[in-house]
Amino acid sequence: MSKSVASKFPAENAAPVAATNSALQKQREAAVPRGVANILPVFIDRARNAEMWDVEGKRYIDFASGIAVLNIGHNHPKVMAAVAAQMEKFSHTCFQVTPYENYVRLADRLNKLAPGPTPKKTIFLSTGAEAVENAIKIARAFMGRPAVISFTGAFHGRTMMGMALTGKVAPYKAGFGPFPAGIYHAPFPVAYHGVTVEDSLRALESLFKADVEPTGVAAIIIEPVQGEGGFYIAPPAFLKALRRICDEHGIVLIADEIQTGFARTGKMFAIEHAGIEADLVVMAKSLADGFPLSAVTGKAKIMDAPGPGGLGGTYAGSPIACAAAEAVLDVIEGEKLCTRAITLGRLIEMRLWSMAETNELKSTIGDIRALGAMVAVELIDGGDAAKPAADLTKTLVQACAREGLVVLPCGVRGNVIRFLAPLTAPEKIVEEGMDIFESALKRLAVSRKS
Repeated sequence: MSKSVASKFPAENAAPVAATNSALQKQREAAVPRGVANILPVFIDRARNAEMWDVEGKRYIDFASGIAVLNIGHNHPKVMAAVAAQMEKFSHTCFQVTPYENYVRLADRLNKLAPGPTPKKTIFLSTGAEAVENAIKIARAFMGRPAVISFTGAFHGRTMMGMALTGKVAPYKAGFGPFPAGIYHAPFPVAYHGVTVEDSLRALESLFKADVEPTGVAAIIIEPVQGEGGFYIAPPAFLKALRRICDEHGIVLIADEIQTGFARTGKMFAIEHAGIEADLVVMAKSLADGFPLSAVTGKAKIMDAPGPGGLGGTYAGSPIACAAAEAVLDVIEGEKLCTRAITLGRLIEMRLWSMAETNELKSTIGDIRALGAMVAVELIDGGDAAKPAADLTKTLVQACAREGLVVLPCGVRGNVIRFLAPLTAPEKIVEEGMDIFESALKRLAVSRKS
């Protein structure tokens, strides 16, 4: 090999160049489009349960869980073992070509876990948005109607139908229209902002009178707790009223449990808090602990509406992801994570209420919301709910990261911090994370006032 050629290659025994966050960020900016945004310019090298370490060796407490994907934490041993065992058998055949047992076995388990006594069936897909799309397809096929009603503040994915259903323009819908027709939005009840259950129901009735007749509506889709919208909790009375309205007009009720499912709220599914049975339940995120898998589980007669070949996908229901999901369900049951979610949520909520009573934060913490371990705090300026502290929220996320805590912002107004710690996180680590959060928030709140 000539000297000029050899100089282009590292010596065989040369130590590899250590990666840095800044170098990787530059490479990322050159290689990946800006539309795929990052909350933090931090590149993770390894993770375990509720902790992560970046390429520079810095440790982070994870209160994001990959946006609610890791309810049982990073790399749970039972999930890793199940995936390894499946990999020894096969990685893919496509269920529509040659099916496999764990797809059917997992479907049977979800049919039994989904709320309500009606016989169920399940289809598996790869992403949450794909599951939402298929739920709409199934509802339309069953009802023979085109229209769908969603809610303000909702998030249902980034596909064209997902964006149409989403009730938040920036950044999800801006510049991407036109969207599919036949989609309508009603106001989601948010007591903190003066929108009552009665207001929402009146608006829905007005929608039926002014924009779309109820006999033309195939489905109403709702998140029992809004995710990207700000962790606003749908009151049980509202969900029960929707169930009555859907029954009255023959409309399919779809519960989007993508972020709320799998023990996060203290129940396997958040709709259980209202004591109702949805017609279709959409699932993803923590179903398979990070392996791409989503599902639509619903009443058998509705699920059977599309004809053979009408549903599916090449990668849908990956055998590897199905193996992971079976292990996830075992862990949730074996480690009693529904009960654990309530304990963990109370710990975080009580810490937030304690902060709200301090002089530094009385006028900054506007509202605290929690359902199990799905907890959020809404930040405002001067104690005025009409003045969202979006800049503070954005700065706070970065300040926490510098101190080793990963938290996520959300909300239509960009002023909500959501807490999604793994349900398996030790209390000592959760307390450490809350210490970091409290210190950073107080420091920023005081500096804003001075």
